[in-house]
Order: sequence, then structure tokens, then C-alpha cells
Amino acid sequence: MVRAAILPAVDAPLVVEEIELPPPGPGRVRVRLAAAGVCHSDLSLSNGTLRQPVPAVLGHEGAGTVVAVGDGVTTVADGDRVVLNWAPSCGDCHYCGLDEPWLCADALAGAGEPYARTADGREFHPGLGTAAFAEETVVPASAVLPLPHGVPLTEAALLGCAVLTGYGAVHHAAAVREGESVVVLGVGGVGLSVIQAARIAGAGAVIAVDVSPEKEELARKAGATGFLVSAPDTAKRIRQLTGRHGADVAVECVGRAETIRTAWDSTRRGGRTTVVGIGGKDQLVSFSALEIFHFGRTLSGCVYGNCDPARDLPVLAEHIRAGRLDLSTMVTDRIALDGIPAAFDTMLAGRGGRTLVVF
Repeated sequence: MVRAAILPAVDAPLVVEEIELPPPGPGRVRVRLAAAGVCHSDLSLSNGTLRQPVPAVLGHEGAGTVVAVGDGVTTVADGDRVVLNWAPSCGDCHYCGLDEPWLCADALAGAGEPYARTADGREFHPGLGTAAFAEETVVPASAVLPLPHGVPLTEAALLGCAVLTGYGAVHHAAAVREGESVVVLGVGGVGLSVIQAARIAGAGAVIAVDVSPEKEELARKAGATGFLVSAPDTAKRIRQLTGRHGADVAVECVGRAETIRTAWDSTRRGGRTTVVGIGGKDQLVSFSALEIFHFGRTLSGCVYGNCDPARDLPVLAEHIRAGRLDLSTMVTDRIALDGIPAAFDTMLAGRGGRTLVVF
């Protein structure tokens, strides 16, 4: 039996209970978690913004050690340190055939099948297929990536979502070039990753925007050259800081209509806006046909940083070993399982960076 944070129903409080995991079957792996990040996507799953069969064990950003493998598993072995991959690509669908594994049609298939039960027989689904808010989990072998040498295991949990997403948003989706100006809206775990990735890409001005003034220190430690508290005139102030033209690139990490619109308005003619934040279907953004023509801007979505984790994780590890990417500066709180509801409240209030559940 292992302890886990369970979502009994949509919009219900999480409950910490003991669950029973089955032995790993063919092609599956059992992992003892070292840490799990508390991501805004977990909050979106809990309140119904993102769909997830319930009851479920949430958590998708994690790292740990393999403790058992099922028949046919050859990619990892007992004792290996691994990062969870919540969106493993199948390699066979239409999108995988286009070399776009981040859009894999079957990436979340595992979330729909029960994976564990309690002593009285109640079954539970794995949140986003990984169920990282538990002392241990069982996942397909495709959902674990060997952790490269030289990366601290606890902080490595952040690589499973926030860092891959932020890095990919900059290097793949927005394709930031050296010297370009970048504005980052939302300084949470993903936003801090975007700032660091922009610095690594050689961006010139990196302007962070958040509703909370206390985020300025976090943003500047990550590499921001400027910081603004969000206000109705944010776009105007960004233009003033960028030669009155606007930023070359804006990365939106909030998922709200007004911040997406602000990101768009903050960029120059011909600028690029990449939306990373996950918003609800009621968050509608409007543009006039004339402004789309006149400004010549690009607006694009971004799923999992448009990353191929197997390709990008070794690159991130090299940045960490070289000191260019610092995971520890992103972590503002370390908690136990029981502290996850309070961490959700912290995110809703717009405070802090990334919270880690440490086992």
C-alpha cells in the first residue's frame, strides 16, 4: 500500500489515502517517486477545466527511481533514475507520422483506464496517465525517461512538465533568436522556465509580467531584465521599453483571454505570440480583420513546448550541468502530500514559483 492524493470527484477536495498498486504487467514500470511538482494543469484537472476520469490520483510532473519492471521492458531497469513523461507518443498515429509527437493522438490513452484500488476495491484512474501525487506509481515503459547523469533527482521532477514546456516554447514554438526581445506573461513554474530559456537563447530584453509584485525577485534571478506588474496599460508600457515598437516575441503562460490579448498587443508588427497557458473554453479572444492584416503578427498555440522529450531531455541536462539552467531557483516551496490543497490555493492567488511535493 502507498499513500496518494486522490481527487474523488470534479471540484472536490483532494483526500490522502492508501491505495494498492498492482505488480507491473508486461511493458509497465513501477516507480518510487522522489518528488512531484504541483502544476497549474493539476488544478485545471481538479476543477474540470481539463477532462479527467475520476476518482483519480493527480500529479504528472515527477521523478523517481524504478523499483520493478514488467515483462518485455528493456529501456529501464531496477534502480534507474527516471523522469515521468505524461504525454508519451505512440509513434504510429497521424501526428507522430508528421514528426509532431507532442500532438500524439494516443498520448493520454492511459488516463482512461483504472490503475490502482483501495483495500475495499474502489478503483482509481491515473491523472494524465502518470499519477505522480503518490509515493509510488505504475506507468507504461514509454512514460519514463532515463534521467541523465548530473541532474539532482528531486529537482528533476520539474523537467517532466514546466521546464520542457518553457524551454520548448522558446526554442521550438517561438524560435527565439539571439538579440530578440521577449515578454513573458505569468511568472509561475512555466514562466520561470521560459525566462531561463530565453536567456539561454541569447535574447536581448526579457520582460516578465505578473499580477504579483513579489514575483519580481524570482523573475530577475531567472534572467529577466525587466519586470512589470500587470495593469490595463501593460502593452503600452512594454512598447515603451522596446523602442516603441513592441517585443519581438510574447509568451503567454496564464491561459486567460485578457492576457492572450495583452501578449498580442505587446508585440511589434511582424511579432510572434506563443500561448502556453491552458484556458477554459469560455475564454474567448477576438481580433479585427483589419488588425490581423495591418500588424502581420503570428499567434500560435504550444503543446508541451512542442517538445520530443527523448530528444530534448539530454539537451536540458547539458544546460543544467553547464550551469546555464538552474532548477533550484524555481522552487519556492517543498511540501508533503497533505500540503497540495494549500499549494492549489497559492497558485490561485498568484503567489510563488513552483511547489515540490517531496517524498
